[in-house]
Amino acid sequence: MKLDVDVLRYLTKEDFRVLTAVEMGMRNHEIVPAELVERIAALKHGGTYKVMKNLLKHKLLHHDASKYDGFRLTYLGYDFLAIKTLVNRGVFSAVGRQLGVGKESDIFEVATEDGTVMAMKLHRLGRTSFRAVKSKRDYLKHRSSFNWLYLSRLAALREFSFMKALEEHGFPVPNAVDCNRHCLIMSLVPGYPLVQVKQLENPETVFNTIIGLVVRLAEHGLIHCDFNEFNIMIDDDEKVTMIDFPQMVSVSHRNAQMYFDRDVECVFKFFSKRFNMSFHECTADIDGTAVDTDDSGRPSFTSIAKDTGFLDKELSASGFTRKDQEEIAKFIEGGIKKDASSDDEDTEDDEHISVLNEANTMGVDSLHVADQTLQHDEQVEPEGNVRTCEAGPSSEPENEDGSNEEGDNETVNNDNDAELEKRLNKVRRRAVTAARGGRKTFASRNTYKDKGGKSSNSSKIQRQLSSW
Repeated sequence: MKLDVDVLRYLTKEDFRVLTAVEMGMRNHEIVPAELVERIAALKHGGTYKVMKNLLKHKLLHHDASKYDGFRLTYLGYDFLAIKTLVNRGVFSAVGRQLGVGKESDIFEVATEDGTVMAMKLHRLGRTSFRAVKSKRDYLKHRSSFNWLYLSRLAALREFSFMKALEEHGFPVPNAVDCNRHCLIMSLVPGYPLVQVKQLENPETVFNTIIGLVVRLAEHGLIHCDFNEFNIMIDDDEKVTMIDFPQMVSVSHRNAQMYFDRDVECVFKFFSKRFNMSFHECTADIDGTAVDTDDSGRPSFTSIAKDTGFLDKELSASGFTRKDQEEIAKFIEGGIKKDASSDDEDTEDDEHISVLNEANTMGVDSLHVADQTLQHDEQVEPEGNVRTCEAGPSSEPENEDGSNEEGDNETVNNDNDAELEKRLNKVRRRAVTAARGGRKTFASRNTYKDKGGKSSNSSKIQRQLSSW
């Protein structure tokens, strides 16, 4: 879709308000209902449908009435929202010619108020030429549903973070200026793509520099995955610059070696065809250290020391797992915290033992109290029996009264025994929970078998039989 910025001059605040309302509605709607757009926009004097009609005329919105009356943003409308935000920030003030078109993005020239020329990259995922984004890229990660505009935004944010990190570590990449939605602003690289270059003064030097960049990226924990003549810029002084980073993965990725070998093979194949170079003995020297090569002269992925940096950890590159993060943390910490960890473990064990001891003492004390009360009750019962015997069998009513008193004493003793059992059970539970560190035990599903079905009927019959 052609980017016609002239329309941007004639759009009003109400137009951008409606575009923003449609964008907000697309968070949980593929096609946003017209009533929802009107509610989100909340224009003071109404007229939302008139504004949407104007936006449809400029192809900033798409109308769909197959299931219900709704609208969705087009890439042109998304472009206008991003450009308007960046212009309000003062990042640039003019949009120029188109520099290039790719399967995933379009590149345009932009200029600031003081005349500085920069590059604007608009990610456009979902084109007919490249729709296998879900299988070829890992922008979604754990998400199952996706939208092309949302994927483009994720790709722009990912590339912006990679460019910032690589620039800080001294890699020859463009300077990342700003990012909004799917729009990325970077410095304009002077030069040409390597695919357009027909002749070089020092092809061996350029080749070694490019292979050195591949190896250096691997040493920092990253693999480009699309390192070919289309993503390498070279100027008149034969200075090399890398571009296009959203598909980078970690060296911990399960297919890392395959991606590394593919990048190296692309460079070897291009230089052998374009400049008729032969690669019998080829080594890439980085910081004075030579990298091991195989029989064909290609650098070996297994021989690269991947401890220069951990950019895959900092940027959460694809293939970098939580297990790798723990291993890196152990590698960085080394043996410094071993003593501290052992001391902490000892203190934790002491605390656990003290809790167990307290629980045991509580249980022993409660048992002593229970034994004392039981002995006291046993001593009380024979005294009552002696008194009733001394009364003698002379008077029957007195015997009846004595028997009633004995029944009352038995019921009281039974109640006391039940209370003691309850108290003992409570003390045991507290001791067990204290020993387990306060964790509750969950009953298994087998304890709930009598809640329904045939088992519940059998349990009812058993209760009736026991009552009979």
